[in-house]
Amino acid sequence: MGSKKGIIFAGAVIGFLSAMLVFFGNPGNMGVCVACFIRDTAGALGLHSVEKLSYIRPEIIGIVLGAFIMAIIGKEFNAKGGSSPFIRFVLGFVVMVGALVFLGCPLRMILRLGGGDLNAIVGLVGFTVGIIGGIFFLNKGFSLKRTYKLNKVEGYLFPLICVALAVLVIVAPAFVTLKAKHAPLFIALGVGSVAGILAQRTRLCMVGGIRDLFLFKDGYLISGFISIFVFVLIGNIIFGNLNVGFVGQPAAHNDGLWNFLGMFVAGWGSVLLGGCPLRQLVLSGEGNIDSVVTIMGMLLGGALSHNFALASSGAGPSPNGRIAVIIGIFILLGISYFNIEKVKVKMKGDAKVDSSRC
Repeated sequence: MGSKKGIIFAGAVIGFLSAMLVFFGNPGNMGVCVACFIRDTAGALGLHSVEKLSYIRPEIIGIVLGAFIMAIIGKEFNAKGGSSPFIRFVLGFVVMVGALVFLGCPLRMILRLGGGDLNAIVGLVGFTVGIIGGIFFLNKGFSLKRTYKLNKVEGYLFPLICVALAVLVIVAPAFVTLKAKHAPLFIALGVGSVAGILAQRTRLCMVGGIRDLFLFKDGYLISGFISIFVFVLIGNIIFGNLNVGFVGQPAAHNDGLWNFLGMFVAGWGSVLLGGCPLRQLVLSGEGNIDSVVTIMGMLLGGALSHNFALASSGAGPSPNGRIAVIIGIFILLGISYFNIEKVKVKMKGDAKVDSSRC
């Protein structure tokens, strides 16, 4: 699966299955959205009170467990962490806020584009500019320092929590809220597992794709997301869900400035983290505790985005959301600047990117 054909195949499968999930009941252009689905899971656990956005998403569980199983089989499971964990928590929070102002993670951005939502083009431009900003600081020597080997038991804990969440969504106890629109449980869990397996084997990452294209002229990772776009487009045509335009798109708004800035923040923050939200889920399944901490930051970000009216709606971004994005930009600037090492890292010649992340 390490070849370009392999990642194109992975993108084709994930793209088509994402379109299929919408056909089976997921919200429009939301076959898989890591940001939205972590937010929904937060609501299901009572961390926010918007019932229509509350559901333990089997897709998230499947991605983690699929990656975990493949990491075990491929002898790639490696419990490690300790690389600026609280900074990663804050970055996860900021990335989530940016994504919910745009209304989607990088993966959903591509799915929205494949469903005909032209607002995603504006988001893609902002995302790319954010990544370029992050690359600037990488070239200046930005680093969150090394990771350390941990006890394997620590690496097993997050997959075990995902198993517990799967039990909760199956049993559906009264203290869990499961009101959001969704595809059938086992179809969603199956698609998530397939996505996790394929993403783990191919290192699929939207941030890494754009970053590698700019830094190394390497189109391997980005080819996977081009494939996702093509095949979700084909799937939407087949299932009758293609709707081209800026207005009237599902779970989206057409305020170009804040679509741009929301994904600008998500792109910049994800570069600093070393991978997009999808990649963080996969890494968490491989035993990377820093990625688990990042996901916890995203979970809190998703909850507070609705408790404090930071998230956008179909009517557009909220005043609180606009303020949060501006504050997020300053937070990213501070983290980027104050984590520059004194010795400049030469990126292009030495390829200093941690391949375990992207």
